[in-house]
Amino acid sequence: MKLDGITCLDLSLFLPGPTVTQIMADHGARVIKIESLGEGEPNRHIGQRRDGESVYFACTHRGKESLSLDLKDPAGLEVFLALARTADVIVESFRPGVVRRLGVDYDTIAAINPRIVYAAISAYGQTGPLAADPAHDLAVEAMCGLLSNNVDDLGTPVMPAMPAGDMLAATLTLSGILMALLRRTQTGRGDYLDVAMMDSILACMPNSMGAVFADRVPPVPRNERIWGGNALYRIYATGDGGHITLGGSEIKFARNLLTALGREDLIPLCELPPGPGQLPVVTYLTETFAGRTKAEWIEFFTGLDVCFAPVNDLRTGLDLPQTRHREMCIEDVAGREHLGTPLKFSAEPATLNLRAPTHGEQTAAILAELGYDPAAVADLEQRGVI
Repeated sequence: MKLDGITCLDLSLFLPGPTVTQIMADHGARVIKIESLGEGEPNRHIGQRRDGESVYFACTHRGKESLSLDLKDPAGLEVFLALARTADVIVESFRPGVVRRLGVDYDTIAAINPRIVYAAISAYGQTGPLAADPAHDLAVEAMCGLLSNNVDDLGTPVMPAMPAGDMLAATLTLSGILMALLRRTQTGRGDYLDVAMMDSILACMPNSMGAVFADRVPPVPRNERIWGGNALYRIYATGDGGHITLGGSEIKFARNLLTALGREDLIPLCELPPGPGQLPVVTYLTETFAGRTKAEWIEFFTGLDVCFAPVNDLRTGLDLPQTRHREMCIEDVAGREHLGTPLKFSAEPATLNLRAPTHGEQTAAILAELGYDPAAVADLEQRGVI
């Protein structure tokens, strides 16, 4: 697999960092999760459980090893530094400054292992006026301006269905780590990667910067192409309380749909800029889609060259033949479902170890690799270091 031979020490918590390291584990990396004593990784204890295990944890920690360790104890720090001497990657997501206080910061690690690729994920970055502020995804989406455009028909911000800051930071961090590993093959040295969730969100909004950059004003969501200003890029209610979407604003799709509905006269309005000029089309489609059930509209759109999709619930989405064909919902030998990997390599596909570790499961084995004999391991355990 692509990351065979790579060892990653995972100091991260919750969602973005564990997502990065799980993808790495799926593709061959050895990932050692460093967990605190006591409760360990927080998402072990969040959300619904299946067979005694948090689904959240299972979806972010499969294929990893768990080492329970008190980094605040000098003996625990010694264990971590021993691992770091030969590791390839470290991922952390503490608040800025914490790793330095713990003695596991980049400068300390690079001094003993200049090949290390060290990735730090935080809400606002390691520097700047907001760096020390506590924040999870929702606060970051609010701060950077994204949430102000995630609104209902009254213009009220609504809760986002996906944590964009977490997941965009995760994917960009993975890209940065891989870039640094590639560069290391040429220079022999690793690097330090500072990824902010807010930076990641803003970098992924190039198609939303028109009004902001051209006119230096905030966008009006109802007039923007991707936020409802285009009649062919909207969510519409059906007569039975369901919803459907039109998801392609190209004029060819407007022609195809409005011709099929017998309203070719509205096609010129779809060539106007998003916003008030397209309102007559929006009004017509709103009234029209309310006249039939969701199932009837699914049948109507079958074979019609229009970007259309029903609004499915998540259970339905996982059960779609396309989802199953792409192996994005897979089952283990016990029939439990798991998310698949989105990276589909041809020559070296991922091999998914669907089992997540129990808290500290590999602690003794990892210490043995480092040269600790059973008596030393028992002593560390008795002293509350592991």
